[in-house]
Amino acid sequence: MQLKDRVAIVTGADSGIGQAVAERFAREGADIGISYHTDAERAAETRRRVEAAGRRAVVVQADVGDPASVQALFERVVAELGTPDLLVANAGVGMSGMPVAEMEDAKLEQVLRTDLMGPLFCARAFVRLRKAAGGKGRLVITGSVAGHLPTPSSAPYGMAKAGVNSLVRSLSVEVAPDRINVNAIAPGLIRTPMTQQRLDDPKEREKSFAAIPWHRAGEPEEIAGLALFLASDAADYVTGQTFVMDGGLTMHWGGG
Repeated sequence: MQLKDRVAIVTGADSGIGQAVAERFAREGADIGISYHTDAERAAETRRRVEAAGRRAVVVQADVGDPASVQALFERVVAELGTPDLLVANAGVGMSGMPVAEMEDAKLEQVLRTDLMGPLFCARAFVRLRKAAGGKGRLVITGSVAGHLPTPSSAPYGMAKAGVNSLVRSLSVEVAPDRINVNAIAPGLIRTPMTQQRLDDPKEREKSFAAIPWHRAGEPEEIAGLALFLASDAADYVTGQTFVMDGGLTMHWGGG
């Protein structure tokens, strides 16, 4: 077991990538703090999967864009599972169909607070706990290929994900003396509830696949495999990096 007896917090663990990461980490020996925003039923399913793997789980409703809510999440996990060794800051929201000139302030605020400030709030709480525990720990943030590519009609989403890449670089240097690794994963099109409608529509699916050299969507379990590597001792010499996992999408885009 690569994560035997470690404690991990996975935000947005009620579905998709977060759920897959929580289950994979549990199978590798970690106890899991599961955060969700609105879907308590799916969060309960994640808990069931973690416990089926023989590990402990605690489920906490949290809004990662609210620093007080993030603090309460970490306090609950510490009280019930112990100080976290691992954090996967995965919670996020998407957006589309909103050009900058038509941008609604409320939507802009929601996306930036959730997708950019959320990882920062979670990282801050995690680093404080790891420093108090004497250092070490692994922090993985779920970014997106949107941090590397143009995102017309969803500029704030791309801004947030590009900001995540910058946060990873800066924070990794800050906490290197404490031996806390900080990395990000930038997925492309992954089969999750957020993308299912597009994948269910034959025309939209084919349009999306045409831009991906691998000609398919990725699966959450594939992202979980990379997250496991970054959370494991095998990745001790890896920090400050963003790993793109997109079936070649960014290569195709770059080639015009």
